[in-house]
This record gives sequence, C-alpha cells and structure tokens, in this order.
Amino acid sequence: MAGCELYSALDLVDGYYQILMRDIPLTAVRTPSGMLWGWLVMPQGLSNAPATFNRMVTQLFRPLRAYAQTYFDDIFVHRRAGDGKTAMEVRLVHLRRVLEVMRANKLYANIDKCVFASPEIKVLGCFVSNVGVRADPEKVKAVAAWLMPRSQKDLRKWLGLANYLHKYSTGYAGLARPLSELLKKDSDWRWERQHQDAFESIKASLQQAPVLALPDETKSFSVVCDASDYAIDFQATQGCRTELSRS
Repeated sequence: MAGCELYSALDLVDGYYQILMRDIPLTAVRTPSGMLWGWLVMPQGLSNAPATFNRMVTQLFRPLRAYAQTYFDDIFVHRRAGDGKTAMEVRLVHLRRVLEVMRANKLYANIDKCVFASPEIKVLGCFVSNVGVRADPEKVKAVAAWLMPRSQKDLRKWLGLANYLHKYSTGYAGLARPLSELLKKDSDWRWERQHQDAFESIKASLQQAPVLALPDETKSFSVVCDASDYAIDFQATQGCRTELSRS
C-alpha cells in the first residue's frame, strides 16, 4: 500500500449468505411444530464456514492480488499511479475489474460500508494512508479512559484492548510486564504502585502513538532480533541511519 494516493475498501454484505449450500439436508433443524427447515445458503455457526468463505473470496480475487487484497468479507483496492495515468484513472480501472469479478460471481457489497478513492481507509482496526498506518483514535481513547482495574477480569479486558495496539508503543512488553504478572495462575490480586505506574505508562505511550511507515516492496528488508530476561522481539525493517526506518 506504500506510495498510493487513493484507496478503496469494499464490504461484502452478509458474507456467508452469499454461498449456496450443496448439502442442504445436513443443515436441517426441526421446529416445535414438527416441521424441518434447511438452509439454502451457508449459515453462520458451521465449523467450516469461516474457512469456506475465506477460501472462496481468496480464490476469486487471486488474479487481482497485485492491487486487490482480501480478508474475509473485506476487499482493499490500492495501487500506485503509473504509465502516465493519474491516481484516479488507475483506481477506476482496478475498481471496475473488482466489480466485474463480483458481478460474475453474484457477490454483493454493502454500499454503506464501502469507501471509494479515499486518501485514507480503515483496515482491520487501523487507518492506512500514503503517510503510513495510524491507530484507531477511538480504540486509543477507550484505553485511556479505562478506570483502574479492580480484578483480574477487569485487567484482562483492558490488556486485551491495549495488546491490540502494542505495535504503536515502544517497549510495550517491558511496560506491560508488571500487569502480566498479575494474570499468572494462582497469582494473588494485589494492585500496587508498580502496577498503577505500568497502567498509566501504557496509556501515555499509546496516546503518543506514532504513524508507522508502510513497507516499500521495491526495497530490501532486514530482520532485527532482540531479547531480554522477559521478552523476545524481532522486526522486519527497512531503511538506515539516514533514512526513515520502516517496520
């Protein structure tokens, strides 16, 4: 996505219901009145439904993967302008190809959730633009507004949200270590000063979350590894001392 000026995102409406069932009798359920009802489309709840849907979307859009990536019911369209064409001209060509695949396979999008030719789109809980990747402000706000945990259950909920944003916090593993200790099996719940300091430090770190640079696929990558007594880390990076580091 690096170097793009315009991005588009499409959302497939009622994803599972767009797949017709072959083994309809296997989905039959009996009602209190004694009638049998079977699903004509793939229902939610089948153990292999997520894999089936994701496989279908991936296979259909595989020929377009150079500029259209998919993740379950989301389709992200992006590509650098080139060959003398403007960003809008390139975007229209690629969108038409994506929509042609959808039409040929009778896939429908939720127009209310689609974004077309925008300088920024939401991708899997973050915002992507030609500047880079930034954290969702609403998620950061939720982390910062969280009151002091009163139990392991409260702490686990808060850490679940904070962990999702960990890549925007430098040294997150070290900051979160005292809190992680409280979640260990058979650990007594005692909220002390070190835990409050860690709690506030993570909040402050995420409120200053940087915009992460997007990887440039035209340049080489370096793998950097590091470890300490309580954490292991590795990164795929780009750049050098005189250039913006991308990870």
